[in-house]
Amino acid sequence: MPTSAELRFQLLTLLGNGNAHMPFIDAVRDFPMDRINDHAPNVSYSPWHLLEHIRLVQRDILDYVQDDPYEEKIFPDDLWPKPNATADESTWNATIQSIRDDLKSLEKIVNDESQDLESTVPTNERHTLLREIITVASHTHYHIGEFAILRQVMGTWAPDHNSA
Repeated sequence: MPTSAELRFQLLTLLGNGNAHMPFIDAVRDFPMDRINDHAPNVSYSPWHLLEHIRLVQRDILDYVQDDPYEEKIFPDDLWPKPNATADESTWNATIQSIRDDLKSLEKIVNDESQDLESTVPTNERHTLLREIITVASHTHYHIGEFAILRQVMGTWAPDHNSA
């Protein structure tokens, strides 16, 4: 059965601005570079660690839906940066750009009318493209919310930021 245009539109909206969720680009905008490796109280990871985790998981799912054979990642070792890893401004920007680039690749899959989103991924007959797109969106938006809360706790929002 062909995927409806409405479903594709809703998925693209969910991947992009997330409907009721904060858009990724808004969450990371104007983050102070001197704080990217800091830790909030009682948190074992930095803001960059969290973004890198988003990137690694999103990339893993993109590979999962495209690659046959797919090499399964080990959690958490392959899906989080090492606890002592740090970033500089270039690494921070590369992480953000990679998230955006891989998101465009996922959007391209959703937009491709030859793709039946209810078809299964190449290496798992129980998982559909639809399931994986929703998984990426929900995982990313969960962590964007977490990132926004980290910013609030760490005091890294610009003074004119509206946190409501």
